[in-house]
Amino acid sequence: MKKIINTALIALLFYSTANAQKPDKVLARVRYSFVHQRDTNRRNDPYTENMLLLIGKNESLFTSYDRIVREENSRKQEAAYIKTEAGGAPMGNLKTKSAPFKPVTLVDYYFFVKENKWVTKDKVMTVYLVTEEAPRINWKMSRDTASFSGITCKKATAYFRGRNWIAWYAPELPFSSGPWKLNGLPGLIVEAYDEKKEVKFQFAGIDKATKENTDENSFYFSSDFKVPGDAKSATRSEFDKLKAAFDADPIGFHAAASGMPRNRVLVGGSTSGIVHNIINNPIELPER
Repeated sequence: MKKIINTALIALLFYSTANAQKPDKVLARVRYSFVHQRDTNRRNDPYTENMLLLIGKNESLFTSYDRIVREENSRKQEAAYIKTEAGGAPMGNLKTKSAPFKPVTLVDYYFFVKENKWVTKDKVMTVYLVTEEAPRINWKMSRDTASFSGITCKKATAYFRGRNWIAWYAPELPFSSGPWKLNGLPGLIVEAYDEKKEVKFQFAGIDKATKENTDENSFYFSSDFKVPGDAKSATRSEFDKLKAAFDADPIGFHAAASGMPRNRVLVGGSTSGIVHNIINNPIELPER
């Protein structure tokens, strides 16, 4: 449910931003509803997902909220299973959800404002951190204004990664971040969509990070930004080549990496009927 942002919260966010110390602290968490027309042959069935943006003084992290919830539920189910086994209770007494589920975004996007740097966390069997310079988005400011859940926003437009984007940003929330790879405006990007509305990031709420909603044992809800300690570093070119090799022959890739024979490699697929695996309209389109 959307929340109205009051003056007190805005003041607290501004104060925290001005006084943040390194390592970068998570100051607030923004939720978005993500809608993407992945398959243009299925206009009545767009892909949808709930997303989360963690914002700090110099750093932000955009990730899938649905994936976080799913992973937490899986941990709880695993703990319940272990408890059941330890207690000697029949396995049939443990109720678990059927799988697999609807696809979720597996990529995390970090943005570092001062360094103008992207770090993308992605996985091809192994977790990789791909570091690259963030391109400057040539935003054109407009005098148009709109309100989203009580937040007054200004309009900006830009051509970026093959699409004409419309963004609504909040000058009263002094963060230069936004959903996905959209950033660089003098205020938090609250809502954004391309001119065809095939990709939409819709504001769904914001919370200041407090002791009550912070968990130091959580990767995404701790007080500081975190990166996986076991990840490998790669350039964008290196990772793209690796990903292309995997996409071309996933079974062969697994076999080569694990040393297993091809006929022993199992690559799972969805049996839920919710696939969304046809993507003929990616977010990033060829530059014109």
